[in-house]
Amino acid sequence: MNKYSIAEFIKNTEQEDKGEGFFELETPRLLEVNLDGLVWAKAGSMVAYHGKIKFEREGILEHGIGTMFKKAFTGEGASLMKANGQGKLYLADSGKKIIILHLQNEAIYVNGNDLLAFEPSIKHQIKLMRKVAGMMAGGLFNIRCEGTGMIAITSHYEPLTLRVTPGNPVVTDPNATVAWSGNLQPEFQTDVTLKTFFGRGSGESIQMRFEGDGFVIVQPYEEVYMQAQS
Repeated sequence: MNKYSIAEFIKNTEQEDKGEGFFELETPRLLEVNLDGLVWAKAGSMVAYHGKIKFEREGILEHGIGTMFKKAFTGEGASLMKANGQGKLYLADSGKKIIILHLQNEAIYVNGNDLLAFEPSIKHQIKLMRKVAGMMAGGLFNIRCEGTGMIAITSHYEPLTLRVTPGNPVVTDPNATVAWSGNLQPEFQTDVTLKTFFGRGSGESIQMRFEGDGFVIVQPYEEVYMQAQS
């Protein structure tokens, strides 16, 4: 068979069942959901599907009036959709690398822009970081995922996990912070010296400081998604 023939290309890129269950990584940047019921996914992340699947945007009152106000304040960054039915659903987000995590009665905070999908057994709640709402255009929010089940998160390029231990805090750039363990509550600090040194915009001076015992996942990329929409 010719190395560059269509048949060879199809052979090398064709979808294949790996038998891994509900979530499967078809490629490092494409998630397959073997759907028989319901899955939550980031709005706009569907790239293809086959079978009988219905899509529905998350209702503004789906999780109560408190969440409605949070969503109105944070804008569309945390918009979710429900996919319901039977078939194969393929999800992706701007070519970002996908990480599958199986929570076992655990909790994790995920940057609001980096949560791709999760099973309905996972409870989710939007958390708005009000302390930085005035510092960063559009504020900064994350989603707390808790329970037992699968979640899929995304990262620009290869993620790095940093351990946080008592007496050894970790400081990160909010735009490069993907997720952190559910028992950590980051504090925000500013560093005028760092801002002046780099000659960057005001966002560069804001940092997230993690103290305690847990982990933080960062990406080698500053994702400035929280800028105000013009």
